[in-house]
Amino acid sequence: MTLHDTSPRTLLADAGDALLESRRQLTLEELAALAALPDHSVPALAALAHEVRLAWCGPEVEVEGILSAKTGGCPEDCHFCSQSSAFETQVLATPFLDTDEVLAAAEETARLGASEFCIVLAVRGPDERTMKRLLELVPMVRDRVGINVAVSAGILTEEQAQRLADGGVHRYNHNLETARSHFGRIVSTHTWEERFDTCRLVRDHGMELCCGVLLGMGETVEQRIELLGQLREVQPAEVPVNFLNPRPGTPLADQRLVEPLEAIRWIALFRLALPDVILRYAGGREVTLRELQALGLTSGINALIVGNYLTTLGRSPEEDLQMLDDLRMPIGTLSKVI
Repeated sequence: MTLHDTSPRTLLADAGDALLESRRQLTLEELAALAALPDHSVPALAALAHEVRLAWCGPEVEVEGILSAKTGGCPEDCHFCSQSSAFETQVLATPFLDTDEVLAAAEETARLGASEFCIVLAVRGPDERTMKRLLELVPMVRDRVGINVAVSAGILTEEQAQRLADGGVHRYNHNLETARSHFGRIVSTHTWEERFDTCRLVRDHGMELCCGVLLGMGETVEQRIELLGQLREVQPAEVPVNFLNPRPGTPLADQRLVEPLEAIRWIALFRLALPDVILRYAGGREVTLRELQALGLTSGINALIVGNYLTTLGRSPEEDLQMLDDLRMPIGTLSKVI
């Protein structure tokens, strides 16, 4: 891409040549130039991202359901999270769900056509009791329901990563959330480096890495570009894109929502930066995008979380499945293109 000519048409054409003809990644400098495009160029940016998604990943959309199997009471102080015990929120601490409840949720997820079911725990990291429960549940869900099982249980040791991989965990979710330079303003009870190290352990032990982001926490454009570079370093199979839905009682309760057009811009930029990943619609899309949710699916998204999130309600699964049908997007099982 020639940065001397910064007209929107030239920048978009050069990005298209790089990704569709040369099959090379854009540099962070090139992505920063695209991030500065005027608002009226966002639909063209989104159209390019959709082309890139189809060329690199194909037309299928992966559907996933998530279950908060252990909610609230988390000792960490992530400023966006209503499950933290550090803040006075309406989320009460609850124990690990019974096996029958987890199986029922997995079966309901599978009935929707989902190929992935994620068991999520509000913990800093798994203790031995939690590890044993997970290693009991994962093969049970996989074998009885016939669905891939993912886990999100916080920071891991190397031994824990190996045991989870050996126990049949398909993907492990551990989000970087935000850029390293911004992280200290969002969390004080653990470091960005601890998250980064867990992401590396997941991949080193053969699990697919699901590593998400949360946009709208006061980060700058430059920090979002920084985050894209850091995501490339951990090489995730999947990147859930979350938008902050401010939770009462948390330090970010008064943060303004990301504007819909800005959200579309950044969905497109994440696709252009990470052309081969599974880019998943995740938390906050309903309140952020409102009537533009279908547009996100033609801006680079190729996966959905359907149903409710951890502590907030999503749309009905039927609405999302109808949206996919309206767009003629087939549901399928995805893995990162190697």
